[in-house]
Amino acid sequence: MIEQVDDFLEDPAREGLLRLTQDQLPKVIEALGPRLQGEPAFDPEFINWVAGNIQSLSGGNFSNRQMERVVKVGLAHIDATFDGDHPKYGVGAYAAPEHDGFPPTIVAAVDALTLWGLHDRAKQLFSYWLQSFVQDDGSVRYYGTSLSEYGQLLTTARRVLHRTGDKFWLLDNLTPIKRLAAFVRAVIRDEGRIDLPMGVPEADESEFGATYFHNSAWLARGLFDWSALLRDSLHRDEEAEEVNKEGHELRGALIVAMEEAWSEDGWWLRPMREKESPGYFEAPARCITANRLGSYTNYRYWPELLGSNVLTSDLATRIVKARLNGGGQHIGVTRFEQHLDDWPLMDYLDGLRRLGMWEDYRISVWGHVFYHQAEGHLTAYEQVTFPPGTKKADYCLPCQLVATRATAPRTDDL
Repeated sequence: MIEQVDDFLEDPAREGLLRLTQDQLPKVIEALGPRLQGEPAFDPEFINWVAGNIQSLSGGNFSNRQMERVVKVGLAHIDATFDGDHPKYGVGAYAAPEHDGFPPTIVAAVDALTLWGLHDRAKQLFSYWLQSFVQDDGSVRYYGTSLSEYGQLLTTARRVLHRTGDKFWLLDNLTPIKRLAAFVRAVIRDEGRIDLPMGVPEADESEFGATYFHNSAWLARGLFDWSALLRDSLHRDEEAEEVNKEGHELRGALIVAMEEAWSEDGWWLRPMREKESPGYFEAPARCITANRLGSYTNYRYWPELLGSNVLTSDLATRIVKARLNGGGQHIGVTRFEQHLDDWPLMDYLDGLRRLGMWEDYRISVWGHVFYHQAEGHLTAYEQVTFPPGTKKADYCLPCQLVATRATAPRTDDL
């Protein structure tokens, strides 16, 4: 039994778990504490029926039947959560219409569907989203879109084309995708030069605009993927080269800014270029979750930096070590203030995958399944308490799809 200690700096379970084989890991992690308990978001019999009818998944060769059920239950939750083709973030408070346009919902759903070969549904959902939520000026119709999400949407477009091979889908949706790309190219310009833009880091923190590193990382990544689409699918080589150059200029400015912000011997990397602002930009004391900025950095800003795949391996490794040694997780699950919050975990997992840290990858995936998804029906709530876990915030789809995406077979690095 692993007990919570409010100010622990190292994951109390990690050292022992690193020595286990893949086959041993699930049973040992499950035995570390009581499973999360809570009410299902949807009728479990209906979800199980839908999951049971998912007979064939592209590349699905499960050695662990427990994880096979997790994957299929996750996929079943996509149509259960959406209202037809119209996106919904979750249930309860998260079913309100103001949450419908939240980009991470469609990003997670399309990634999960295309990774598992369910291409037609992925194209259908993303087409509807692009036509419904991208406005004429390229901005997203949502109350608190972070700049990072614009890059993620461009990457999602490339994922759809790369994984489905359907060039006609791209041509049918080219207008909103071009608008997103134009918005990104405009926002990174400061009096004609490329630089880290100031903007919203996350919907809940929209009042604290600054030049956040994760925003620039994903804007650069989105430009690289838009450049690839221009070059490989639209054969607009000159424009592709121009966009690619802009992405590299932004990435270069980002790396310099991060290295300047992060001293050689400091464990804390502030998430923005700015050093001072009354009451908010203060570094957390000792434990990463000691203040609000530290918690948001740990649960979203650092993971999105890793997921962008534009950092140097040295910077990526330092971020992972800062999380592992600064109180960032509990049995692989992400700490946020005095509870757990894992919906952005896939970005962190992508970082671990690219660094080859497979033991930590598997610890976080199984920790998520046992301590962020409810026992029995496997509902994943947005936020949960430390074990013995209970729901702290309502169910949301991106959290439900973490393990579904993380265990999918990969034939690309997108």
